[in-house]
Amino acid sequence: MISIRGLKKSFRMEQQYVHAVNGVDLDIAEGEIFGVVGYSGAGKSTLVRCINFLEIPDEGSITIKGFGTFTARQSKLYHTPKGGGTEAPATQQELRQLRRSIGMIFQHFNLLDRSTVFENVAYPLRYTGISKEEIERRVKELLELVDLSDKIDSYPAELSGGQKQRVAIARALANNPKILLSDEATSALDPEVTESILKLLKDLNRKLGLTVILITHEMAVVRSICDQMAVMELGKIVESGNVYDVFADPHAASTRRFVNASFGLSNLDKLEESGVITITPDSKLVRLTFNRDSVGEALISEVSRKFKISLNIVLANVEILQDAPLGALIVLAKGDPGDVQRALDYITSCNVKVEVLRDGMA
Repeated sequence: MISIRGLKKSFRMEQQYVHAVNGVDLDIAEGEIFGVVGYSGAGKSTLVRCINFLEIPDEGSITIKGFGTFTARQSKLYHTPKGGGTEAPATQQELRQLRRSIGMIFQHFNLLDRSTVFENVAYPLRYTGISKEEIERRVKELLELVDLSDKIDSYPAELSGGQKQRVAIARALANNPKILLSDEATSALDPEVTESILKLLKDLNRKLGLTVILITHEMAVVRSICDQMAVMELGKIVESGNVYDVFADPHAASTRRFVNASFGLSNLDKLEESGVITITPDSKLVRLTFNRDSVGEALISEVSRKFKISLNIVLANVEILQDAPLGALIVLAKGDPGDVQRALDYITSCNVKVEVLRDGMA
């Protein structure tokens, strides 16, 4: 659906250039929910604004199914039609047609305060040449889709945060887009409302065949509904892949921080500082990751008996990702160093990922 190659975008800030997007390559399949996660300043919002060309990239290309390839060279945009053909400077008409097929929702809703829910949703349709009757039919259809039919004559000030975001989603769907971009759309909402909005996005993805791209700094959002994901840092993609695989085996340091926080395992340093955990020469602090094939096994008690060591659970959590369990444990393994190592080797042979975080012998 979307293929991004060598994408770059910089901004001049005072006396220097900030490389917000710095050589991004990314492929997003049709009909999937793709999450782009990163800390503030990672470049993820700039990336999503380049996809619909609200920001014109400095360099690189974006190929979108049905629209051909848009290539940026020295901040000038060129277009090669779908199916091939002669490349030419991209026209405003071509960009308008593309943007109509890409809906976008934002963190702060961007609703017109003095307009009703009906008028907010109808706004993108006003200049498309369709009749008032068609606009009314489409708006009512969209409000039913997002479960807000009873708010058609309300004003934004009369709505809750979740209802405002539903209006914004309905407005983004007005022109029947094939792609929906969500830029931190749940960040201003409480957890319960966030869950309902994510469920709505997943339902829309399934019912309408939408390709959804979620920009977020919350791993819980990615974990909840995404099929594939990418982690951005300093304008680059540092890790990408299937959501379950990335959570089960994160490689980049920033990804590990996100995953640990998502699993509630980020309090380890505080526990050490408080003295709750004491690392002695005969102990190791170990992280164990149980995947879908091993999470149900009573491995801790078995290993303790078999190798005559103690395995004290310090932190633990089990999550369901893509309908499969994924468990993470922090344990303090204590005993004869040889027995501890043999125990860890045995755990590894049981399809459990073993990572030694602290080694008392060291």
